[in-house]
Amino acid sequence: MPSLLDTGRVGGTLLLTPGVYAPQSDTFLLRDAIEREELPAGAEVLDVGTGSGALALAAARRGARVTAVDRSWRAVITTRLHALLARQRIRVLHGDLLAPAAGRRFDLIVCNPPYVPSPRKRPPRRGAAVAWDAGHDGRAVLDRVCDGAADLLRPSGVLLLVHSALSGVTPTIERLERAGLVAAVARRSTVPFGPVLRSRSDWLERRGLIAPGQDKEELVIIRAHRP
Repeated sequence: MPSLLDTGRVGGTLLLTPGVYAPQSDTFLLRDAIEREELPAGAEVLDVGTGSGALALAAARRGARVTAVDRSWRAVITTRLHALLARQRIRVLHGDLLAPAAGRRFDLIVCNPPYVPSPRKRPPRRGAAVAWDAGHDGRAVLDRVCDGAADLLRPSGVLLLVHSALSGVTPTIERLERAGLVAAVARRSTVPFGPVLRSRSDWLERRGLIAPGQDKEELVIIRAHRP
């Protein structure tokens, strides 16, 4: 059964549906970036991997026309329900990452992708870990977003992307720049390890991704725009 989470400005009280990523520190960091971004009147916004729809709601409340995408039917249904409860018009599509929006152009794309380095070489295809596990280097999904986002941005359009520094900040910026965008770190925030990172801290230490005894990670907001 769903439970409830009071997320404040993200969208009031949201349903926490089993199997759907619940808003956490990365969600709130990206929400704040959305709220600081200057948007043209009637801006078109794409929320990639919408999960609960919290970020789609944040953009819709700013008057944007929002399209939200997720590969999970549970997430699609949850986001549609949240949009209905919040009386916001959000187009919610089922599909893999950027594919459902192919051929369209947006003023803003936001994405909180799976980015946690995992002992598993390939990301899982089902289960809760789909929302965070992203291969050995944490970049299985990040790289796809970096490679494809530019084609969906209007001139001067912006991509806001959140991920852990454990996944590599420089590779993200370099990949976005190779795709024709101008990219930089817009914000950094240090947060305590959650249950997932705590459970694999020994593996992360052996890989050299964290220092011995490290119990915090740095989250980054990457802002990239199309000239």
